[in-house]
Amino acid sequence: MMRQAGMNDAEAGSGMPQENEDSGRSTQGHCSDLQDRCLSGTENCGIRKGPGLVHIYFGDGKGKSTCGMGLCCRAAGYGYRVLIYQFLKDNSSSERKLLELSPNVEFLDGMDRERFSRQMSEEEKCAHRAFYEERLRLLEHKVSSGNYDVLFLDEVLYAVRAGLLDEKLLTDFLDSRPQDLEVILTGRDPGEELLQRADYISEIRMIRHPISRGQKARGGIER
Repeated sequence: MMRQAGMNDAEAGSGMPQENEDSGRSTQGHCSDLQDRCLSGTENCGIRKGPGLVHIYFGDGKGKSTCGMGLCCRAAGYGYRVLIYQFLKDNSSSERKLLELSPNVEFLDGMDRERFSRQMSEEEKCAHRAFYEERLRLLEHKVSSGNYDVLFLDEVLYAVRAGLLDEKLLTDFLDSRPQDLEVILTGRDPGEELLQRADYISEIRMIRHPISRGQKARGGIER
């Protein structure tokens, strides 16, 4: 990753036009070309954010995944390469349709059909545990390449809480990830081991939610 192109201190401070118009046009063209390549995903714009940090969004309120997806959108727009995996969700969420249009965003597919853990039989839970462990191993392999700047593990805290993913596998993953990889975790009730590894911790608490009066999840709003 390279630093974003810009004027040097003398150019920035002078407020004067370039003495050589051809040279100015050439520089302008180079910057425009670099910006185009950043936005097209063919170049990472040389952006360095320093060491990667860990974000946790948790709680019983609406908006945890929304926060994570919003951060992914910001990161991709800035030129970062983003990898997303959604636990306990199929591959049809509305935000996915938009983010997949960006060359800087990649989704790792999950199961084609998902449901709440409380609705699963023991056999289904066993199958999910094996599947999620395999997905985490694959994610570990993908990010070890150094080709990603941000990883979003949506609802991973819920998967841990429901016994569908071993917390130690997740903490080991966080401890061994590339140093500059930013990681976003969402869900409910993170354990102390996970909280200790987080740099940002935000609790989203429900004050009011229309589900209490029977409102079902709506496409484009909740899903």
